[in-house]
Amino acid sequence: MRGLTPKFMQEWISIIKKDGLKSFVKQKGWKIVALIFAYYLVRDTILYIIIPYLIINNIIECS
Repeated sequence: MRGLTPKFMQEWISIIKKDGLKSFVKQKGWKIVALIFAYYLVRDTILYIIIPYLIINNIIECS
């Protein structure tokens, strides 16, 4: 799985594992934390709200 992770994320993960989340925020700033939060917010909205809504209203055909 390590080969599938982008290099910049490998650096972030190593900082979090080595020094902790508090150190990561000090080094990279709150913008990165906000970006990660926004990514998961959009992803989960699509997966758990929009797709089921479209399936229920027969907009997407299920086989």
